[in-house]
Amino acid sequence: MKHLIILGDGMADHPVPSLGGKTLLQYAEIPHMDLLARKGRTGRLITIPEGFLPGSEVANTAILGYDLHQVYEGRGPLEAASIGYEMQPDDLAIRCNIITLSDGRIKNHHGGHLSTEEGDMLIRYLDSRLGNERIRFITGIQYRHLLVIKGGNKHLVCAPPHDHPNEEWRKLLIQPDPDWHETDANRMSPQATAELINHLILQSQQLLSEHPFNKQRAAQGLDQANSIWPWGGGYRPSMLTLAQQYPSIKKGSVISAVDLIKGIGHYAGLRIINVSGATGLANTNYEGKAQAAIEALRSDDFVFLHVEASDEAGHDGDLQLKLKSIDYLDRRIIGPIYEEVSRWEEPVCIAVLPDHPTPVEIRTHLAEPVPFLIWYPGICPDQVEQYDEVSCTTGSYGLLRLGEFMKEFMNIQ
Repeated sequence: MKHLIILGDGMADHPVPSLGGKTLLQYAEIPHMDLLARKGRTGRLITIPEGFLPGSEVANTAILGYDLHQVYEGRGPLEAASIGYEMQPDDLAIRCNIITLSDGRIKNHHGGHLSTEEGDMLIRYLDSRLGNERIRFITGIQYRHLLVIKGGNKHLVCAPPHDHPNEEWRKLLIQPDPDWHETDANRMSPQATAELINHLILQSQQLLSEHPFNKQRAAQGLDQANSIWPWGGGYRPSMLTLAQQYPSIKKGSVISAVDLIKGIGHYAGLRIINVSGATGLANTNYEGKAQAAIEALRSDDFVFLHVEASDEAGHDGDLQLKLKSIDYLDRRIIGPIYEEVSRWEEPVCIAVLPDHPTPVEIRTHLAEPVPFLIWYPGICPDQVEQYDEVSCTTGSYGLLRLGEFMKEFMNIQ
């Protein structure tokens, strides 16, 4: 039995009045997800451990069966692994968004949906002006980049910008963790690290405002990419690979446009498959991702296919775009994959789920259970007829917690 997880990032939602009180999954036309729910079994999953913020790096790591208390080092180290930066023992790697500030508030977390080429230009510019032997800015994808501080301390209180739309940015600057009192002779203190990063934020605002790219955007009335926003820092993590934990996984792969997901895959021992035209937005190459998953399943035992689009639409509060992204996931990825693998002699077990809700009316991640489905040829279905947040509450898997999902999924042989 081969295993495939298809994850629609942030796909779960709340009832929306303009949709007649239905959630987006209840309202959307998702015939393939509904078919798999009807033919398979469903349930709900708690993806955020107690005491952790509901970030995608937390939820996706938990879905893959890892104990966050043992392996979690923040978002930065995962993205470092994805872009090929090999962390040194004294590195602090911290995710570095390029964002848009307006009227003293965070307007968006993505700088006006930068392309990777635009983000690279701005990060190289900042590194040339602010980088030194201790500080490095490293290009990632689109607005998602990396800041590495030699000897930096990870014990900080950071505000992920996607969790704070329209809030005053000065109130959200980095603070030292008040609960951390230990000292490390080889690292800066949390206070000194926070002061350094906040200084870099202020310097970036001045430098970015002077860049021709932003002057041109301002003249066109477009959002300016006018500040960095570092968050999610940590040291190099130590994780067992999935193959070390699940004997049936001899070879596995991850497909995503998002650095942090690729980083999780790297430490989990999965090969990273890059798909041309995969953007992390609703205009991503759905067909290319579906075909990449099909081809990977011909040789691999396990494939993790991640699609970011619904999460980005949720953060933007764009109801119609999120509905469209859910439709695209169903029609252009799940449908073609199911039609292909259901004919194979070697069976494929498919799971579909989000990592967390990103409700369009709230525009941020929530630590709430998510619906999931599991299908494979010959499975005894439960009574659930549709895939959505409400229907799956009566699914035969009930409510699973964290690593229980991966154990249940991989026990299907």
